[in-house]
Parts: sequence; C-alpha cells; structure tokens
Amino acid sequence: MKLAEALLIRSDMQKKLAQIKGRIRNNVKVQDGDTPSEDPNQLLVDASQLITELSALIARIQRTNAVAMTDNNQSMLALLVARDTLEMRHKLLTESIAATETEVDRYSPREIKWQVMVSVGALQKQADDIAMKLRQLNIVIQANNWQIDLVD
Repeated sequence: MKLAEALLIRSDMQKKLAQIKGRIRNNVKVQDGDTPSEDPNQLLVDASQLITELSALIARIQRTNAVAMTDNNQSMLALLVARDTLEMRHKLLTESIAATETEVDRYSPREIKWQVMVSVGALQKQADDIAMKLRQLNIVIQANNWQIDLVD
C-alpha cells in the first residue's frame, strides 16, 4: 500500500469515528419509556475497535514518514515539519490581520479611537507568499505520498 492510500484510509476512519461519536451522543440518553434507535454500548465497542485500528494505521504512517526519502533525497519528516512551520506562520499572520478588522463602537467623537499598529498590506503580502509556498510544498508532499510504500 502506498502512503497516500493509507492517508486516505486514515481520513475515512477519522470521519467514521466522528459519525459514531455523534450516534453515541444521540443514543446514550432517551426519554423515560423510549428506546434508543441504536445500542450505545455496541457503538462504544465499535468506536473503541475503530480507535485501535486507527492508532495502528497512524503508527505505520508516522514510521513511514520518519524513514521515507523523496526523489530529491529529502526526508519526508523534514518536509512535514516545514509544512507545519509554514502553516503556523500563515495562521499567525492571518489572525493578526483579522484582529485589525474589529468593529468600531464609536457613537461620538469623544469616545476611544482605535489605531491599527501594523501594515495590513505588508502582512497580507507575507501571508500570500507563505500560502504559495505551502501550496508548492503540499504538491511535493502529495506527489511523494503516491511513490512511497507504507512500512509495516
């Protein structure tokens, strides 16, 4: 199995687990005299089994990323760390930009006046540059995911 296939399976398993959690929430408590539409105890067993399978798959994915090298002799783990770093920087910039867009609550000229202390345009340019680097890096990562075999 290729790493990309394992990542797709992981995503499907995570979605299925979220659905089971919702079904558990909907069935753990019913009105007096009613019966749940599904047995919440069985759903808990199903969720636990899925978590066990998901954990094993995640461990294989992480072991694969730890040892896998790209065609350019780059470590997959290094690429993933670089992506996480870019995502953190992008989030920092976009949250900073969003903080400048607060609604002004002034009803008269005597009330507090707010001033933006950063260059929104410059921050947006940095965020856009990082977003482009992220897209390029994701393309490299995804292309390699289809070339790398999942380790046992």
